[in-house]
Amino acid sequence: MASDAITAAQELFTAYHEALTRLEKGLGDGFSAAVDMMLDTTGHVVVCGMGKSGLVGRKIAATLASTGTPSLFLHPAEAIHGDLGMVRRGDVVLLMSHSGETEEIIRLLPALKRLDARIIAFTSNANSTMAREAEIALDISVDREACPLNLAPTTSSLNTMVLGDALAVALMEKRGFEAADFAATHPGGALGRRLLTHVRDRMRVDNLPFVDAESTVQDALITMTEGRLGLTLIGTPTQLEGVLTDGDLRRLLVSGADLAGARVGDVASADPLTITPDAMMSAAEEKMLEARVQCLVVVDDQATVVGILQIFE
Repeated sequence: MASDAITAAQELFTAYHEALTRLEKGLGDGFSAAVDMMLDTTGHVVVCGMGKSGLVGRKIAATLASTGTPSLFLHPAEAIHGDLGMVRRGDVVLLMSHSGETEEIIRLLPALKRLDARIIAFTSNANSTMAREAEIALDISVDREACPLNLAPTTSSLNTMVLGDALAVALMEKRGFEAADFAATHPGGALGRRLLTHVRDRMRVDNLPFVDAESTVQDALITMTEGRLGLTLIGTPTQLEGVLTDGDLRRLLVSGADLAGARVGDVASADPLTITPDAMMSAAEEKMLEARVQCLVVVDDQATVVGILQIFE
């Protein structure tokens, strides 16, 4: 039974691969024109689809909106009962229908025409009513659905979603959309906080674990333990002479060094990793991951220690 399930899954993956290959080969002037149309609009991109196409359409609208293209989803059945007011004159409307003959969408076409909406169609039928009425028709056709009965929307839904994502990514490239722009539309999530937060917002500034360079390693270890940061700063805030980390101590012990009476200034790292308080947290995380460290020393423009940043606690 398990092998039958795996075989069914593998057949679906094969069908998906074939569908995406066909979709990629079909990209051309129509796709480029659709990107330019969406880029040039001063209104919204309104995504509209019924059933499974509608569910995919909601995701596409959300992706567009979060990547710099003002977008919303319009349910075609609700549109003919008042929600058509979402569409403003000159908006770009993405209509999604595998057959191109979905009744609820076809009934919207005259109203969209009256609003001078610019229509882009996602359909598998280039001769359908929806394709003929659209300014641009993009092909999402597939050789077969991955469903064993060749009925349930699977590969066609995949093509619809991928084509929508492709438009979003192309628009990001055209707009020069960057990580900070993405964070601006995601301020409530962990990603937004990371991209919008500065080091000064997260650094520790009180009771920094300083010891004198003449102190013993034992004294430094006590200060390190009390500080709970995994390091000891050597010197003073205005004259940082080095840093001793718990990793440094482990490496020294493994090497067989005699630390009983060692002077901390002799075993500390003289060139600690630092960052400025105005740097973004995203940059700090990248620096820490690259160096495989848990803390960064925060210094201002005068090279004065103003805090310690610890991300991985």
